[in-house]
Amino acid sequence: MNTTTLLGNKPVNRMGFGAMQLAGPGVFGPPRDPAAARAVLLRAVELGVDHIDTSQYYGPDVVNDLIRESLYPYPDNLKLVTKVGARRDAAGGIFPAQRPAELVEGVEANLRSLRVERLDLVNLRLVGTPSGTVTPLEEQLGALEELRKAGKLDLIGLSNVDRAQVQRALELVDVAEIQNLYNVIDRRDDDLVTFAGEHEIAFVPFFPLAGGPAQLGRRASVVRVANAHGASTPQVALAWLLARYERMLLIPGTSSVAHLQENMGATEIELDPADLAALDAA
Repeated sequence: MNTTTLLGNKPVNRMGFGAMQLAGPGVFGPPRDPAAARAVLLRAVELGVDHIDTSQYYGPDVVNDLIRESLYPYPDNLKLVTKVGARRDAAGGIFPAQRPAELVEGVEANLRSLRVERLDLVNLRLVGTPSGTVTPLEEQLGALEELRKAGKLDLIGLSNVDRAQVQRALELVDVAEIQNLYNVIDRRDDDLVTFAGEHEIAFVPFFPLAGGPAQLGRRASVVRVANAHGASTPQVALAWLLARYERMLLIPGTSSVAHLQENMGATEIELDPADLAALDAA
């Protein structure tokens, strides 16, 4: 299994880290143990993680502050990927923030909090509105493209999108990444993964562990393959994703160093055709 690939034109290790869970419960407020959160970030980089996925609205503010406090000045090879398109209220609610001015402010806020002049990639996360009114995709991507031309970001990605939206986006900008829900149990985006492959777009699944050991343990085929490899069910779930597509980039999140190290071990699992056939039943 190849453990490296490309994110746009950037070489990257396929096992990255999703920082969302470093915030408090519900991705809101500070963590119960900030020192433990910083320890996870430091250990991730020690283990070879060179791709951290974050956002200013995680917390809000909290996660980016932890990343900066823990890792700045950043290793030269570290890619910081963020997303814009949403905001939080004082009670933790999530609301759209997709007008061009809001997207610009979102990028600027990430730049300030992470203390960088340029972000490696910014995902536009599409969020529905209660009224059904949505800022046209052309305006949203136009704002990000202007920021790219101004040197504020290198690559543009999309999150929470369908194939039609990706196809429209490709008419407007270069798309380096798709970030959608996808895992060994929930494969509704199988066609979109195939589409990404046809266009050499990285696919970054969120919820890659399908709810964790409790959910995975209910799938007999996942348990059988895990037992055969002397691995955990989460490791098998991650290994399946890595086998699915050569530009699949994983960002499993955790606030535990032990779980981080377990997740990293998934890159050492080689699933054979019989394993993959068995996991198709999951």
